[in-house]
Amino acid sequence: MTIRGHGPQFIDPTKVMATVFWDSRGIILLDILPKGECVNADRYCETLDRLRHAVRRKRPGLLRIGVVLQHDNATPNMAKRTKEWLERYRWDIIPHPAYSADLAPSDFHLFGSLKHHLGGKKFEDEDKFVIGFQSLSQTFSHRLYTHFSHGGKNT
Repeated sequence: MTIRGHGPQFIDPTKVMATVFWDSRGIILLDILPKGECVNADRYCETLDRLRHAVRRKRPGLLRIGVVLQHDNATPNMAKRTKEWLERYRWDIIPHPAYSADLAPSDFHLFGSLKHHLGGKKFEDEDKFVIGFQSLSQTFSHRLYTHFSHGGKNT
C-alpha cells in the first residue's frame, strides 16, 4: 500500500537539526538531533525528558507550578506516545494551528535572530554550531527580558 506524501525523508548530511525550548527569560534547552536521525515520537519524548531536566535545573519550581508548551501538529508532537508523556507529567499544550496567519512566538522572536546571527555561516562541526548558538543565546535572552518586561512592546 502506498500513502501519498509520506515517502522516505531526505536528510541533508551537511545540516544540523536543532530543537529550541525557551520562555520569557531565555533559552532553556537546545537539543541537537544526531546526524542521520529523524524526529519521531520516541525521539521527541527523549527530548521532552531532557527538557524536563533542564526546566528543573534552570527554572526551579516551574515543574510544580505547571509547564505549558506551544507546538504545532507535526506527527511526533501529536503521536499517542507523546500525548501519554505529556499527560503523565501534566504538561499542557497551547496549540498553534497549521497554516495560521499568525506568527508563532518562535517565528517572531527567535528565528529572525537566528537568521541574522547565524545565517550564511558555515561551522566546521556540531560543537562550533553550539558555541555560535550559545553566543546568540545571551543576546536573545536579554532581548526577550526587555520585550516582556515592557509589556510585550518593542523598545
